[in-house]
Amino acid sequence: MPGPERKPETRERTAVVIGASGGIGSALVAALSRDPAVDRIIAAARRPVEPTAAKVEPMLVDLLDEDSIATLADALSPAMSLETVIVATGLLHDGAALQPEKRLADIDPEQLARMFAVNATGPALVAKHFLPLLARSRRSRFAAISARVGSISDNRLGGWYAYRASKAALNMLIRTAAIELKRTNPDAVCLALHPGTVATGLSGPFRSRVAPDSLFTPERAAGHLLSVIRDADPSQSGRCLAWDGTEIEP
Repeated sequence: MPGPERKPETRERTAVVIGASGGIGSALVAALSRDPAVDRIIAAARRPVEPTAAKVEPMLVDLLDEDSIATLADALSPAMSLETVIVATGLLHDGAALQPEKRLADIDPEQLARMFAVNATGPALVAKHFLPLLARSRRSRFAAISARVGSISDNRLGGWYAYRASKAALNMLIRTAAIELKRTNPDAVCLALHPGTVATGLSGPFRSRVAPDSLFTPERAAGHLLSVIRDADPSQSGRCLAWDGTEIEP
């Protein structure tokens, strides 16, 4: 049976940033607000975000609550013309309660489940509810922040079991969603993105050995990521791309 009739798209160019209160997320919102090609920016986060420009609209969303994600999607569905959706969330540590594992013996099932909920399940639920809203009359893009350590073939150091595994899962979810998306919206692009090492709270305890020229400010990282998103074409859909546009092998 045919699905529900799709409403006509508006000409308004809308971008959505999930995780807009974080270091990378807030920098993405700021960069998008300066882009004259973007008419409307939905800055979604668990707590209210202070709008940085007239076209920035703060909205609430909880990545761990599917009803919250669905409510946000329903609020935006009348336009049916989302041009860019970026999930800029991630979890690596949370004080003494959650630290990356150094050994297999450090794995804790509750911490493992929490890491997967934030890094894989949440973005997958955003894709579930937002991919159908992507514009079809022009190139549209969905992207989620991943990490190079999610690459199985690139894992030479070990450790960080939950973070590595959850990001590898995210990469697979993006790859699979891209295959399905191609059937209904062949011009759309669905990506996982590695932002490099960025000076945010996520990397704070682990960047002492990072060379200064390899540590990006959130503003610089946002510029890199938006360039990669805009330059990507449908042939790259489903891939994990680094901040410089190079592909990261699974």
